[in-house]
Amino acid sequence: MSSTRQDVVEVELGGRRVPVPKNGLYDRYRMDTDLDEVARDPRVPSVDFFRRMPKTRVDSLIGATLSPNFYYRISTARLTMLARSRAIRARLPVELAPLEVAPGLGLVSVMFFRYDVCDIDFYTEAAVGIAVRPARHGRLGFVDLLAALKNENLDSYVLSLPVSTDIAQVRGHDGYGFPKWVTELDVDIDGDRTAARVANDTGGTDLAFSAPTPAQTRHPSGRRVSTLTSYTTINGAWHSTLSQTNVLAAGTAHLPRGAALQVGEGRLADDLRSLKPIKSVQLDVVTEGQLALHMPVPTSVPDRN
Repeated sequence: MSSTRQDVVEVELGGRRVPVPKNGLYDRYRMDTDLDEVARDPRVPSVDFFRRMPKTRVDSLIGATLSPNFYYRISTARLTMLARSRAIRARLPVELAPLEVAPGLGLVSVMFFRYDVCDIDFYTEAAVGIAVRPARHGRLGFVDLLAALKNENLDSYVLSLPVSTDIAQVRGHDGYGFPKWVTELDVDIDGDRTAARVANDTGGTDLAFSAPTPAQTRHPSGRRVSTLTSYTTINGAWHSTLSQTNVLAAGTAHLPRGAALQVGEGRLADDLRSLKPIKSVQLDVVTEGQLALHMPVPTSVPDRN
């Protein structure tokens, strides 16, 4: 999605000047978005999920802001693959441990996100991530593993997280500690097909993906809410970031057929190759959902040295 000089304005965020769409949600509301106004957008199914989740003002490295960041209409795809724990551990900080589904086997994933209506306006995103054990003391329980495999409650460490807009990069990198950069990034997800392409620095293909969209099941708002906890370091200290997805229409394909992942040249491709994935085991696609992304909070991560 491109913008011209005439339809963007510059705003200050964490000491930087970043362009945002003129008269977009961020330009008008600065995160304090009028839910009644959003409810009138025909792309947004409802705002009931957000009315029950008041925002709070927090201090952060990008200045005072309101949390959570609300995403009123999203679609997502996650391709989960098996990989050897040895390769995974080589890319994880020593404080984190891979979530193992069997001795010596962990889970890695490629993810694509399309945020059609959001407090910081439209953008797309991709990621290469590792499923990790919850960063708390004690042994991993069977319930934790089962919830993670169902994508109901997943803990993750992200290696790469490119985005398509400057404001998403500044907020994600400076405010959350995520490895974000801006690139050309197309994500199209509907009930028939899921497709995405991430460009590299020269305009070539970093990663590309396409697959038939798994059959979708609809859920009433608030009935199926999944959580993702991501771990990052900010100024050398561990933080956790919670995101909550209100799943409205989703489907899963096990051992997905017809899924094509093109691993080209670029930062995403390099990170995925370093994990040496063995086999794709699951494709999860949400064609309609909503998201609340909370600001990171300090967390205790056990010393595994």
